[in-house]
Amino acid sequence: MSNVSLWSRRDPFADFDALVRRAFGGPVPSWPATPSAFVPAADVSRDGDDAVVTVELPGVDVTKDVTVEVDGDQLVVRGERRDERSEERGRGALREVRYGSFRRAFTLPAHVTAEAVSASYEAGVLRVRVAGAYAANGGATRIEVTSGSPEAIETPAGEGDAKQ
Repeated sequence: MSNVSLWSRRDPFADFDALVRRAFGGPVPSWPATPSAFVPAADVSRDGDDAVVTVELPGVDVTKDVTVEVDGDQLVVRGERRDERSEERGRGALREVRYGSFRRAFTLPAHVTAEAVSASYEAGVLRVRVAGAYAANGGATRIEVTSGSPEAIETPAGEGDAKQ
């Protein structure tokens, strides 16, 4: 026998969870969040100039149920988890079915294209490598800061003539 109860109070961790998801580019579920929703754990790390996104997907058939794609400036990992278990217990049987769709999205730097992305799966862990994600894209240009009034700043030749 199972007990069903309705929880009318707001989940105390929902706001923090939404904040973390927003910070790392994950989906932000609308309230009330479904308690059975499957949201795989993910981690983004740096390996030289590459970014490595690790997504935990135990028990998921990645060849049938997972898609990795670049959609604009987003790296999107989406799929579905299906898990069915049956067990004979005395005069009856217990059957448990867990399933759920998931979607995780990560913002890519502007200079990264789909050709820079590769993915592999081993032992329940999906690894997506984004080659050159941390590579300097043209580099930063340092601007010299001068002291004095704005009138003292020199303008390039020809620009000051138009203010007459």
